[in-house]
Amino acid sequence: MENTIQFIQVTPEQLEERIVQGVKNILKGVIQPEQEELLTRDEAAKFLNVSFPTLHSWTSAGKIASYGLGNKVFYKKSEIMASLTPLKK
Repeated sequence: MENTIQFIQVTPEQLEERIVQGVKNILKGVIQPEQEELLTRDEAAKFLNVSFPTLHSWTSAGKIASYGLGNKVFYKKSEIMASLTPLKK
C-alpha cells in the first residue's frame, strides 16, 4: 500500500507553510551550523573596553575562557557574551 497524505480544508498558505517547515527540518541535519566567531586578545579587550591586564585577570580567574593555537590566544565571542551578567539595581 502506498503512503499518501490527504489535505482536507487546508489553505494554499497552510500547505506552503507545512512544506517549508518540512524542508527546514530536513536541512537542519545537512547545513553546517554557523562558525564560531573567534576574537584575538586585542579584539576581545577592545570588545569589552578593558585593558590587557584586566582581560588576563578575568581569564586567570576563570571568568572568561581562552583558547590557544601555537602562540596565539583566542576568545569565543559567544562565550564572552554569555559571561556577562545583569547588574542588580
